[in-house]
Amino acid sequence: MPTAARLVAALCLGLLALVVSWQVVPLMPEGTDFGYFFHINVILGVLTGWIFMGRRVGHGLVPAINNGLTGAAVMVLWALFIQGAWEMFDRAMRNRYGGPFDALLAILTLSLEYFFVIAVPSVLLPLIIGGCLAGLLAESTDKRWP
Repeated sequence: MPTAARLVAALCLGLLALVVSWQVVPLMPEGTDFGYFFHINVILGVLTGWIFMGRRVGHGLVPAINNGLTGAAVMVLWALFIQGAWEMFDRAMRNRYGGPFDALLAILTLSLEYFFVIAVPSVLLPLIIGGCLAGLLAESTDKRWP
């Protein structure tokens, strides 16, 4: 059921995904083609905010912060998985894998490589702060417009 809290959570995580995506760009190797990188991450942020965070509001201050942090973590996990799968499909089209199991294992490997690229304070700190703020804003919206 659509609520104002779901909308605010979706908008907050979409904005957080956009900000963090811009901070990831300088960390990637020179000449990286980002293609739909920003679009996919913002859509994932909006969906995570709407589906995951939006249904868990209305329980108080500390659960709101936990909700925001968990929402940010879920968004990052989905983004890592989808970006890893996208890169795997790109490599698979160039016949870089010996079979389907090599390609499926590459999704995990690529996702872990991307995680280690973004596991720096300039990316993690905005994720933590933005997740907390998103949870608090969604909770505040739920109290004002139930």
